[in-house]
Amino acid sequence: MKEQLYTIPVNDIFDKDCECPVCAIKKSLDDDGVAFAMGPSYMEDDIRLTTDKIGFCAHHMQMMYDFENRLGLALILDTHMKNMIENIELLQKKGRKSSGGLFSKKEETPVYSYTEMIHRSCYICDRIRHTYERYIATIFYLYENDPAFQGKFKKSRGFCLEHYGMLYETAPKYLHGNTLDTFTKDLDQVFLTNLKRMEEEVSWFIDKFDYRNVDAPWKTSKDALPRAMVKCNGIYHGDATPGYDK
Repeated sequence: MKEQLYTIPVNDIFDKDCECPVCAIKKSLDDDGVAFAMGPSYMEDDIRLTTDKIGFCAHHMQMMYDFENRLGLALILDTHMKNMIENIELLQKKGRKSSGGLFSKKEETPVYSYTEMIHRSCYICDRIRHTYERYIATIFYLYENDPAFQGKFKKSRGFCLEHYGMLYETAPKYLHGNTLDTFTKDLDQVFLTNLKRMEEEVSWFIDKFDYRNVDAPWKTSKDALPRAMVKCNGIYHGDATPGYDK
């Protein structure tokens, strides 16, 4: 069976005037994942066994708290912590592994290995990973096969630093030859052009605090800070678009 391509949602996201469409994709998947985890599913035994075992990353845990199903979150955390207590007690009894000879390779302690595994694992990340990868594959598919999307791509407000690098690095997996060269050129240009635009907006935001500019228009800089946070750190605040003030 052919892998699903999400052409409609990707097209819709690139229609939005946001500072990073990939951040918007990720936020949509995050919201759906949290809604699933905090909905009736958390009472299902098979799902609860999985969340007890691997837990959630800090990002999604904060989102779950903000979802405001406090009883549901408490139930999830209660059984997850019981599972951690049981495992850590067993690992503590094992103690540290012998370090061996002076020149032997140092091995991680069982306690550290377990805590790192829990720290780096997340039920929601695992749940949305495949769909996210298909969204990214769809971006490259549409760029190569849909001239209208290619126009949207070049007219977009670019991407955050992280997702610019990700698209740059991932492109050769999906595109080849002249198409890869053209995509790389367009990606470089749309990213740098919009990063420079964003810097100019932040610069004007700063200049507006000068008394000599008190009566000058904000232009597009009134909400420059949250949009710059998207560009630099991928901190997505929703569909943050420039607020024009003439």
